Amino acid sequence: MTIRVLIADDQDIVRTGLTMLLNAQPDIEVVGAATDGRQAVAMARQLRPDVCLFDVRMPLMDGIDATRELAGPGVTDPMPIVVITTFDLDEYVHGALKAGARGFLLKDAGPALLTQAIHAAADGDALIAPSVTVRLLTAFARLQKRPSAQPMEPLTSREEQVLLTVAQGRTNSEIAADLHISPSTVKTHLASLMRKLGARNRVELAMWAHETGRT
Repeated sequence: MTIRVLIADDQDIVRTGLTMLLNAQPDIEVVGAATDGRQAVAMARQLRPDVCLFDVRMPLMDGIDATRELAGPGVTDPMPIVVITTFDLDEYVHGALKAGARGFLLKDAGPALLTQAIHAAADGDALIAPSVTVRLLTAFARLQKRPSAQPMEPLTSREEQVLLTVAQGRTNSEIAADLHISPSTVKTHLASLMRKLGARNRVELAMWAHETGRT
């Protein structure tokens, strides 16, 4: 099954490079390329790609605001979005993930990590650049001013285990191997965790785990 990707970056050379790199993958097709955030939002709503790959710094509307328009709180059918940037700044990472992004990468991440992030987002997983993951989530938890909401229902011991592995950045297949359960069972636990914690995606599950001191 081909993953349809929309790219948004204001630099021609970056758009061209990302398009060539992703189109070289056997199961990824770039279906559009936007030059600014407003165009990215319009194209995303028209094309309904499987994954959006947005730069942070763009004219008219930046990548974080574009992400919020397509995947933020209140969006009934949020799109999978991976944010990519040259700048390793906490404020960008926090902003992107709070806006609903399913991944955050630096542009020097390399082709393998980029394609892995695209696949993860398409599968409902999330991937954050390993160089910023622990620092990001620790800082985000420290910056929280309000107490973390309690679960709508108590978590089971297995759900606690799954939650911890999600906070460690593990993918569904890795969680299944670690806990000796099937991938479909992992998805069932994730769906239950999102319902109980009011989370929209696994990034928010990881944030909740860090906020409540489970990691």
